[in-house]
Amino acid sequence: MALWQGKSVRKSTGGRYRPFRKKRKFEIGAEQQFTVLGERRLKKTRGRGGNHKIKLLSGRYVNVMNPKKKKVVRAEIISVVENPSNPNYVQRNIITKGAIVKTSVGNAKVSSRPGQDGTINAVLVK
Repeated sequence: MALWQGKSVRKSTGGRYRPFRKKRKFEIGAEQQFTVLGERRLKKTRGRGGNHKIKLLSGRYVNVMNPKKKKVVRAEIISVVENPSNPNYVQRNIITKGAIVKTSVGNAKVSSRPGQDGTINAVLVK
């Protein structure tokens, strides 16, 4: 079932807006794609205007940037330690922006949006 991102039918007071048109195709949203820990899987979707968006469905490696050495290293993700967007994501190993992941070089905070960018980038934290 598609998500509709159009205007609400109800006012903040509870009153009803009378619709001036039906639903439109450009008001349809996409289902949320969670990036989980596992073998690398991508999904390419077409956006408005013919643009393409690459969604990362699962990934095992992360590009970790060390701010002290100013070097980027490709490291393997061991597990998700903390996820401020939803505590349940830690148990399910779902990776989102802001999540703290345990890697082979240490803990790192995810700075990219894997479900939007198609890659996992992170910054090393103490």
